[in-house]
Amino acid sequence: MSGALAGIKVVDLSRVLAGPWTGQLLADLGAEVIKVERPGAGDDTRQWAPPSLPDGTAAYFLAANRGKRSVTVDITQPEGQEVVRRLVADADVLLENYKVGGLAKYGLDYASLAALNPRLVYCSITGFGQDGPYAERPGYDYIVQGMSGLMSITGPADGEPHKVGVAVTDVFTGLYAANAVQAALLSRTRTGLGQHIDMALLDCALAMLANVGMNYLVGREVPPRLGNAHPNIVPYQVFACADGHFILACGNDRQFRAICECIEKPELASDARFATNPQRVKYRELLVGELASAFMCRSRGQWLDVLEAAGVPCGPINTVDEAFADPQVRHRQMEMHMQDSIGQDVPQVACPIRLSGTPLEYVLAPPKLGEHTDAVLLGLGYTQAQIDALHARSIV
Repeated sequence: MSGALAGIKVVDLSRVLAGPWTGQLLADLGAEVIKVERPGAGDDTRQWAPPSLPDGTAAYFLAANRGKRSVTVDITQPEGQEVVRRLVADADVLLENYKVGGLAKYGLDYASLAALNPRLVYCSITGFGQDGPYAERPGYDYIVQGMSGLMSITGPADGEPHKVGVAVTDVFTGLYAANAVQAALLSRTRTGLGQHIDMALLDCALAMLANVGMNYLVGREVPPRLGNAHPNIVPYQVFACADGHFILACGNDRQFRAICECIEKPELASDARFATNPQRVKYRELLVGELASAFMCRSRGQWLDVLEAAGVPCGPINTVDEAFADPQVRHRQMEMHMQDSIGQDVPQVACPIRLSGTPLEYVLAPPKLGEHTDAVLLGLGYTQAQIDALHARSIV
C-alpha cells in the first residue's frame, strides 16, 4: 500500500465503535490493521442487526471495520496470549478498549508489551480514563452523552433532554485517538520510544462541547436547551414554512439585513433591538416571532432560492436517503462500494479525508470473522500443523 501511513502495523484488540473507528481511520490512511477477535463470536457488533448483508454481517460492524484483517485469538489462554505477543513484537500501534487493568491478567498490558517492544504506541480507550473515581466503570456512549452535559443542551427547549442520533462520543473519541496515535508515532521518530495513550469518552465529550462549554466557563451560567436555536447567534435555527422546514444560518449583520429585505421587512434591520447580533440574542423571542410569521407565506424551495440568491446561508433538512442522493454528496463520491471475499457488494461511507499526494485506497472490505487467521499466523512463523492444533482447541 502507498498511503500516508504505509509501513505502520496496528494490532486492534478493540470492539464496538470508538476503538474500531480509530483502527478504520488508520487503515484508510494506509496502515496495516490486524483486528483480533474472539473465536466463535468476534466483535459484538457483528450481530447488531438488522440490517445486515445476506451472509448476516451487521451494517453496524461494516461501519467501522473496513481495511482490516481479522484474526481470531482466545487471549484468555496462554497460547492465545503468545499469538498476541508475536503480533506486537514488530507492531507500531496497539489499540484496546478493555476495562482498566483488564489486559494485565493476560500479560497484555502496556508495561508488559512495552518491555517486549519499547517502540510500541499503546492506545487505551475507556469510558472514564485510566484513573479517577469512575475509572472502573464500563463506558457507554449514551451514558456519557448524559454525564457530559451534551444531552442537557440537546432537544426541544420545553421537552426532555435528547441524545444525538449518532454515538458521537464514541466517534469523537475515535477521531481524537487516531490523532493521538499519529502524534505519538511522530514523537517516536525523535525519541525512539513509544508511549501509552489514555483516551476517555467522558474527556472527549467535554472537549466536544466547544463553544457551549466555554460559554459556561466564561459566563458561569448553565447553558439552556434551545432546540434548533443557537446560544450565541440569532437568527440561526430551523424555521417552518408553507410546506415544511428549512435551516437559516445568519452569521453577521449584513446577512441579517439581507434577510429583512427578502421577507420585505427592511425596517427590522434598522430596529435598535435587532441591528446587532448581541441585541438579536437579547431580543431573541421577539425577533424569531417576526421571522416565523413571515416565513410561513412561501414554500421551502422558494425560500431557499430567494435566500441563497441574497447570499444568506440556508439549507434543507434532508432525510438520510435525501442526503446520499444530494448532487454534491454524489459528486464527492461519499457513497462507495467494495466487494468482500465471498463476492458480496458492501456499501460504505467513504472517508472524508482527501490527500493530494497520498490518496486513500480502499483495498479490504470489512473482514469475515477469522478470515485472515491462518495467513497471519503463518507470517508469524507458525507451521500449518501448529495452526491446525490451535484451531482444534479453539485457541484461534
